[in-house]
Amino acid sequence: MLERPARRVIALYGALNEILVGLGRQGVIVARTNADRDMDDASPTSLARLPVIGTHMRPNIEAVLAQRPDLVLQLAGRKEASLPVEALKKRGVRVAVFRAASFNELFSVIRRVGALTGAEAEAEAMVRGLEARLAALDERVARTTERPRVLFEVRSPNMLAAGRSGVVAELIRRAGGENCVEDNAKFARISEEEIVRLAPEAYLIQRGPMNPAPLPLSGRPRLKSIPAATSGRAWFVDERKYSRPGPQSVDAAEELFGLLHPELKTPARGAKQKGKK
Repeated sequence: MLERPARRVIALYGALNEILVGLGRQGVIVARTNADRDMDDASPTSLARLPVIGTHMRPNIEAVLAQRPDLVLQLAGRKEASLPVEALKKRGVRVAVFRAASFNELFSVIRRVGALTGAEAEAEAMVRGLEARLAALDERVARTTERPRVLFEVRSPNMLAAGRSGVVAELIRRAGGENCVEDNAKFARISEEEIVRLAPEAYLIQRGPMNPAPLPLSGRPRLKSIPAATSGRAWFVDERKYSRPGPQSVDAAEELFGLLHPELKTPARGAKQKGKK
């Protein structure tokens, strides 16, 4: 814990900036990563003109130090992300590393970021609001009997799908779907032949840095006959909303519920359908 709330913060993971903005602490953010150059409409445009310190896994250490941060935030994950954390610690920089592989862990992150920046009350209000929305979503899901088998495409054509751990897996379940991928890892390498065997009834194709130019299923001869393609239940979705653990993860769960269960759809706060067949 810091002696006083942080006043100069650099978040190496974009969703942590979204949390800071949501807590009304955008004024403490002193730099951003390359990935935050396309901040969405929900974020203040002022972040777009902040100094850039590189990528979240390979930040320029000297550029970070030049901003004199009293706190750097990072999300735990790939080994590459831990290397700059250790380098910054050796240079005397305070670094907080978070894990957010579930909604409960995400809510813990929000509370901890609030405590570190003097926004405890705002963090508690944010968490309670997100929890209330998930509880309402759980009630709607409980009224359904169908649990469509869902495949979430992380990357193509070198295919990678969401496995059964991580926020994507939970939001599929919370939205009233069943992840058809059988691998318990966060990501699963998968072939088109395996996708045909799994026969997903709904197919989500994320678009973003990890999957910048994916084809629709109609443009993939081997997948044109899977149930999701023939029924028209295949959509493009926003990578930042679905794959980046943050406040938008609840938006994603609400949006996905509307896609999987249109007969019970209710408008989600701030959510816009991104996909098409």
